[in-house]
Amino acid sequence: MNLLLLAINPVAIRIGSSEHALEVRWYGILIAMGIILGFLIVQREMLKKGMHPDFLTDMLIWAIPISIISARIYYVIFTWDYYSEHPEQIIQIWNGGIAIHGALIGAVITAVIFTRKRGVSFWKVADITAPGLLIGQIIGRWGNFMNQEAHGGPVSEAFKENTMIPDWIMNQMTIDGVTYHPTFLYESMWNVAGLILILVLRRVITVKRGEIFLFYVIWYSIGRFFIEGMRTDSLYVIGALRAAQLVSVAGVVIGIAILLYRRFIMKVNENYEEKRK
Repeated sequence: MNLLLLAINPVAIRIGSSEHALEVRWYGILIAMGIILGFLIVQREMLKKGMHPDFLTDMLIWAIPISIISARIYYVIFTWDYYSEHPEQIIQIWNGGIAIHGALIGAVITAVIFTRKRGVSFWKVADITAPGLLIGQIIGRWGNFMNQEAHGGPVSEAFKENTMIPDWIMNQMTIDGVTYHPTFLYESMWNVAGLILILVLRRVITVKRGEIFLFYVIWYSIGRFFIEGMRTDSLYVIGALRAAQLVSVAGVVIGIAILLYRRFIMKVNENYEEKRK
């Protein structure tokens, strides 16, 4: 495959010419686009479900900053060897270093607390927001593309010659003459498939409350486990054990366990209680 295009500049807008010029990066623009589009779709669904128009906005006022903080905390924890020697850089989030798993953990905790205080079912809200989360992740991963990061190992010549991936993507994944696997693309496409499945499943089968969100957790975790194994920038727990793979395994196990419990064990208990009446 002939790679003739120039690499895409990760800086979208630069104001000023000095070293202190204001830069607006494509990464931030795409993250913002993912949040906005996800918000619009989730808000529309919430209104269809009869929820208060301000509910989602009020929740996001808390969820977005907490998610950013938790994403940073997650990253710092798994790179503590570095930050323990450079503690002044812990808050320098503008220099990079956040993790999607940390953001998701923060968002879920925030949603659990917020929905409980508002007297709304967490599972109902989680089901409605699951497609929006996927949309945000689908778009947000392209920020990694712009930054030439979150890629896999080098690809073979046979891969470059036979792949159907467009030149402009493979060109951006060519760094210092070496072409890498566009794992950002693999994850984005995996999430597209998950989004399509969610939209189809909830129309063709009867699902219990919470199962759409649990499907999202399981689906994303399965894909992330295998894609993470290809990446070269992973965070590690101990030795070769990757943090994202460990969290992904936990997501699959916990997601399946909760799904089975809510669908079968809770139903058995409900039937038992009903017979006792």
